[in-house]
Amino acid sequence: MVKRKWFLYLTSFFSGLSIMAVEIAASRLLSPYFSSSQIIWTMIIGTIMIAMAVGNIWGGKSADKNPNPSKLYLRLIIAAAWIALIPLVGKYIIAGVSLILAMIISGNYLIWSSLICCLLIFFVPLMLLGTTTPSLTRYFVQNVEESGKVVGRLGALNTIGSIIGTFLPTFVTIPYTGTNITFIIFASILLALGVTYFIMKIVDDHQDKKKPVVKEIVSSSIGTTLAIIFMISSAFTSKQLAFWDTNIEYEGESIYNYLRVYKEGNTTILSTNVLIGMQSIKYETIGFYGGYYDVAVIAPMFVPLGESLDVLMLGLGTGTYSEYLYHYYPDINVNIDGVEIDQKIVDLAYKYFALDERVNVYVDDGRSFLEYGKGKDKTYDIIFIDAYQDISIPFAMSSKEFMGIIKEHLKDDGMMMLNMNMRSDLPGSINEHLIDTSATAFNHLYTITAGSSNRLLFASNNDEVEELVSNQIELLPSGELKTQLNNISNRIVKPSIGNHVLTDDKAPVEVLSMQVLDDIIIDELSIVKEGIKEKGFFGFLRDFL
Repeated sequence: MVKRKWFLYLTSFFSGLSIMAVEIAASRLLSPYFSSSQIIWTMIIGTIMIAMAVGNIWGGKSADKNPNPSKLYLRLIIAAAWIALIPLVGKYIIAGVSLILAMIISGNYLIWSSLICCLLIFFVPLMLLGTTTPSLTRYFVQNVEESGKVVGRLGALNTIGSIIGTFLPTFVTIPYTGTNITFIIFASILLALGVTYFIMKIVDDHQDKKKPVVKEIVSSSIGTTLAIIFMISSAFTSKQLAFWDTNIEYEGESIYNYLRVYKEGNTTILSTNVLIGMQSIKYETIGFYGGYYDVAVIAPMFVPLGESLDVLMLGLGTGTYSEYLYHYYPDINVNIDGVEIDQKIVDLAYKYFALDERVNVYVDDGRSFLEYGKGKDKTYDIIFIDAYQDISIPFAMSSKEFMGIIKEHLKDDGMMMLNMNMRSDLPGSINEHLIDTSATAFNHLYTITAGSSNRLLFASNNDEVEELVSNQIELLPSGELKTQLNNISNRIVKPSIGNHVLTDDKAPVEVLSMQVLDDIIIDELSIVKEGIKEKGFFGFLRDFL
């Protein structure tokens, strides 16, 4: 193989390519179940680094002991077979681990679940790939004088491959073929390297009249056969990640999200996570059903109502809130700008949720829209912040600096409404941080608890806002809306203000949100534990699936 240095260099390149591609695909495999937060990325990167370190040590020792390239390329074939198997069994491993840990974990559930799943699913193939660079170095280096040059070239090619392996799945294979096929594509690359090596070796042995090593031929043939079987099985297996759900209308992926639209009773729901919560909901008949939209409908009472109302929604989703405004304020000309970062969510909003054509939709980041985009010179009566990235509000839309931007884009008597999502009364919670940060830009803050887990924050600089809310509700004609708003107004709380201020430099929103979410999950898992206790693990698993 030293005579075919070009092939060894290709191996270094494609090894780096595959490692990063698997890492990116790993995040998409895990995110529907555990989110794609910084915490989950930490679990993925940590697992990969551990696996690579172990692989580096093993690969170096193995190559020194027996510098036979056949061992490396057999490992690549095994890695290819393992990666090809991931689409087939990965989601079942995640579901199984989640159920097992539900019985024994009493805290940090998402962290432990995601870490164990990463280790079970990705440690072995990435450890095998980690043996590549030290092995190739051993095959190349013939003397000390050229060692630096060889290591430099191998490192450069591996890095270039890693760079391409980062961009390729993110912008090409995952959006256009999906996560499953992405695993298969890069498993195929590794398999092709291994098979090509053994074909060249057999040809060389024949030309040199050497007797082929039967053990190598048998091992590589078995590995290749298994890899091909796993690829075919994975390609034709169900791509549905929520494999237990029979009411799915749509399941797919975008650059930003896993996306699932499903039916539940008289509702259509959009979720960007398999296990946790929902992002948007549409009822067959609009009304008050106990969700946070029921509370958000009070927002126009916080501003002086006239003939028109200018509203900005940062985090449009499928436009449920816009539907409520149009329905319950028909005598007002409601002008709504909706900003949504994910084009696919917008497409789903029109297709499955009947997004009203009157909404002016902008596909953009919320902060970018206000600072540099088409909203730069606009002001609004109401700015509703409902932008969430899995478990937390994006840090750049939670900071003191961002609250200043919101203030600049509100009219003199305008108000901000912020969905704080997961409510918590614990000291130093994400709710306290968002309230204290909002207080840096607004003098009057109010919270209202909504639904089972949400809490909304209302912020204004109008010194007469409390009287305004009371008077405008009183002026409404008797009916469903007035009754609802009176009930909501009785639940308004004026929070105390502390010094938990988030900034662009320091905004640990994911850690804070994880703490609240962990408490919610532990409460929910108590139901799982009771079910397992009553029916046994396999009985509960059968009913669950």
